[in-house]
Amino acid sequence: MSVVVKNNGFGASARKVRLVCDMIRNKKASDAARLLRFCEKKEISLMLSKLLNSGLTIASEAGKMDLDNLYVSKIIANEGPTLKRVQPRAQGRAFRIRKRTSHITLELKEL
Repeated sequence: MSVVVKNNGFGASARKVRLVCDMIRNKKASDAARLLRFCEKKEISLMLSKLLNSGLTIASEAGKMDLDNLYVSKIIANEGPTLKRVQPRAQGRAFRIRKRTSHITLELKEL
């Protein structure tokens, strides 16, 4: 049995989120929480720790899983919709700014 938690439309590019996701993939939930607490990418690690805590809460409310045996079996960061913005430049020109978003899926399983 597994617990799947999703966060759609997170305001960071999927490429940056994947760097943090690769650190906690296939780790126990307690080890993953410890790694996220001391990660350098603060905004991404804060969101992933909230997602992990949400999954642990769902697992504890179900009552069928042992929280000590849970591990991050699958974590995926896919590209979300890109917001297109305009930056004014000299002589009436405009440059496009792409604000990228990502969809993140986290799955917890028992050992």
